[in-house]
Amino acid sequence: MSEENKTQAEDQSADENKLIAERRKKLNLLRESNNAFPNSFRRDSYAQDLQEKFSEKSKEELVELNQHAKVAGRIMAKRGPFFVLQDMTGRIQSYLDRKGLGKELVKEIDTWDIGDIIGVEGTINKSGKGDLYVKMETVAMLTKSLRPLPEKFHGLTDQEQRYRQRYVDLIMNEESRKVFNTRTKIIQYLRDFLSERRFIEVETPMMHVIPGGATARPFETKHNALNIPLYLRIAPELYLKRLVVGGVERVFEINRSFRNEGLSTRHNPEFTMVEFYQAYADYHDLMDLTEELMRGICNEVIGSNDIVYGDDTYNFNKPFERITLKDSILKFNPNISEDELTDRNKAEKIAEQLGVDVKDNYGLGKIQLEIFEETVEERLKDPTFVTAFPTEVSPLARKNDEDPFVTDRFEFFIGGREFANGFSELNDPEDQAERFKAQVAEKDAGDDEAMHYDADYIRALEYGLPPTAGEGIGIDRLVMLFTNSHTIRDVILFPHMRPV
Repeated sequence: MSEENKTQAEDQSADENKLIAERRKKLNLLRESNNAFPNSFRRDSYAQDLQEKFSEKSKEELVELNQHAKVAGRIMAKRGPFFVLQDMTGRIQSYLDRKGLGKELVKEIDTWDIGDIIGVEGTINKSGKGDLYVKMETVAMLTKSLRPLPEKFHGLTDQEQRYRQRYVDLIMNEESRKVFNTRTKIIQYLRDFLSERRFIEVETPMMHVIPGGATARPFETKHNALNIPLYLRIAPELYLKRLVVGGVERVFEINRSFRNEGLSTRHNPEFTMVEFYQAYADYHDLMDLTEELMRGICNEVIGSNDIVYGDDTYNFNKPFERITLKDSILKFNPNISEDELTDRNKAEKIAEQLGVDVKDNYGLGKIQLEIFEETVEERLKDPTFVTAFPTEVSPLARKNDEDPFVTDRFEFFIGGREFANGFSELNDPEDQAERFKAQVAEKDAGDDEAMHYDADYIRALEYGLPPTAGEGIGIDRLVMLFTNSHTIRDVILFPHMRPV
């Protein structure tokens, strides 16, 4: 920090401390005169509801109605006799009639600050400018705000401070409130969409004895009483498929999962996703379901099939493209031939030219995936299903009947980002056991993200998992897309930050 900026910060801190001290004096006066933090006021109306119900009525109609309302909220502005109150739904004004209230109360109201939380009861009317207001006939201070809010014209503009002090961000920034309201609506839509199709919502353990369900590095903790290590789940997949074995043929979980990886605009160590499994279905059925789900979010939550993200607009009304991983590489890399892509030595040279550090234990499938991630992923702009992922990099997916080199798996992309991963489940216990063993070998070779061998899951498969398809959708990324947010921190209320 430069000396000039340091001096400005120190001056700002000194000014803020002075304002806090003044507000503490006001709080002490409240403590002396009455209960400084009362909890007896009960509102009966919300700002948005009042605006929707009465804003179109004329001043004369409102006088004739003589409608009373009890509102509560935070003072966001004072404009002469008008106080702008903000509650969880929006804003409404309150009018201070100095002649209608006692002198002592008016004197106290004059000391109230921006940020204080008050309750108001009175009749609804309109100002000369046509703004709806609730007249102060009964009014009470409910919570004294000791810290001043950021300057009203600029709000909380420091991005890092917005994430660290989300409570202030939500007070000051309407766009932030809209993002998280949309997030809630998307999650509710997901829940309703699946429930209407006979999926049953469940909860599975967040602490696992064996980390599994995805290839990622887990967070490790310890259970003191049992004296054993435990791992925060990286995915609920193996528990959900155990439930399908048990006869819960359509099951889903909206879950919080944890992966001990780096931070980025797309990654947070803990994140939210929905995973669902459907017996007697394959990955084609889930691609159809995903198209229906995405269009439903567009229509029911967003209200448009054209989704704007950054400088691009994506149309969800036309059929989503479906293309194999191999064909997508050939499509976006005309300089690569199919012969080169299907020969390990030739594919290795291509990958190395792209800057990939090819390990000795990489098979052709792993190399193809690396080439795909380097040259294709970011170019998949329109809604696209990429299918036929190599078996080598799909340890839980069912092999394709015609070509066992690949699996019946898809990943769903929009705007160059992966949003979902789904596949026909591997339900052959012997094949799954061999895949787990291969993962263990990779872990022994130094791959921290490879899976462990889960003997109990193999036991469950031996009782019989019906033909099943499963999918996971990243909710945080979904909210990013549908709210035009460009970092995951904008859609998580309390993202992880480096301590200060």
